[in-house]
Parts: sequence; structure tokens; C-alpha cells
Amino acid sequence: MDKNMLGIQYMQEGKYEDAVKLFSEVIEESPKDPVGYINFGNVLTAVGENEKAISFFNKALEIDKSASAAYYSLGNLYFEKDKFMEAKDMYEKAVKTGLDNADAFFMLGLTLMQLDQPKLAMPYLQRSVELNPEDAEARFQYALCLAHAELYEEVIKELKTVIEKDPEHGDAYYNLGVAYALTDNVPAALEQMNKAVEVQPDHMLAAHGSKQMEAILEEEKKK
Repeated sequence: MDKNMLGIQYMQEGKYEDAVKLFSEVIEESPKDPVGYINFGNVLTAVGENEKAISFFNKALEIDKSASAAYYSLGNLYFEKDKFMEAKDMYEKAVKTGLDNADAFFMLGLTLMQLDQPKLAMPYLQRSVELNPEDAEARFQYALCLAHAELYEEVIKELKTVIEKDPEHGDAYYNLGVAYALTDNVPAALEQMNKAVEVQPDHMLAAHGSKQMEAILEEEKKK
């Protein structure tokens, strides 16, 4: 196992000092290789030294403008600071320079959702789901994009899959209830709203929606 791989293993085990030692050696031995700087920056991020981490990611990009992992790591730092425009720019550069993985597409899509641009987010979230079908949260965000586009039959299909993968996802039940309500299936809407409250008792939107669905059903009985 090379030093970068071993350092990453140490990071995953929380052995940050050991990881720093190895990545320092990598940089010393290969100062023109961006990977050591990126990994060192990731260790610094893990221990909360964000400003120092940024300098290491920027150093990696000075060496190689196509170091996609550096753009991705910078995007994560900006996202955590709620600097969504800056995060979007970094994630876009990560994808454009070849970072073809589910997390990169998910974070770019999620950032665009934060910027209230669901139409632009949709293809990235769709790609994330394609690359990692087991990621319930990526699929949920993709379903929200479909809802913005009023593609309710597809929303229902995706949210059912989310619930299969994560039976405790209160927001998925709630939004599935909304989708049923918008397709005039009030009994199904009520069932999902109630399920949302069951798995998340403090889900106020679902509780309110449940009462609304019950009122509609009561009115229909009177007719």
C-alpha cells in the first residue's frame, strides 16, 4: 500500500496525526504531485482547519488545473459555509475536469437546489441516482426536482423507492402524500401524511396535511 492510500486509511480510522505525517512525506518526496496536497487538505478539513485546507487545495490546483478532487473538496468547504454560488462553481469544475462519481453529481445538484434552481439541478441528481441507486437521499432530492416540474407520476415512483430504502424518511412520506393529493388521490395522500407523522411525530407539515385530507374526505362523504 502506498503512502497516500495508507494515509487515507489512517484518516478513515481517525488517526489524523499519522495521516499528516504520511502526507507530509508524500509532499516532500513528490512536490509536483497534487495528490499529496489534496489529501493533506482533506486531513486539515477533518480537524476543522478549513482556512489552511483551502491553501493546500489551491496549491494542488496551481500544480494541476485539472485536479478535480481539489475542486470537489473546495466545494464541500464552501457548501458548509453556505457559500452556495462558490460551491456550485467548484463542483462544476470538478465534474468538468473528470470527477465522474455519485457524490460529485449529488453535491452539485444539492447546491443548485439551495440556489432555487431545481430545473438545473435535475440532470445532476438524476446522474447521481444512476451511479448510486442505493442512495436514498439523492433519490429524494431528485424527486423534489421532479415535483417542481410537476411530473407527479414520476415523483410517486421515486418516492416509493426512497421509502423502500429508508422506511423512516418522514419527508419522503409527506412529499409522497402531497404528490397523491395533487393527482386527486386523497385517501392515498392521507395514508402517507399519517405515515409521515408516525415515523416523525414532530412533522408539523404532515400533521397539517393530514387534517386537510381528512376534511376533504369528510366533505366528499356529505355530497
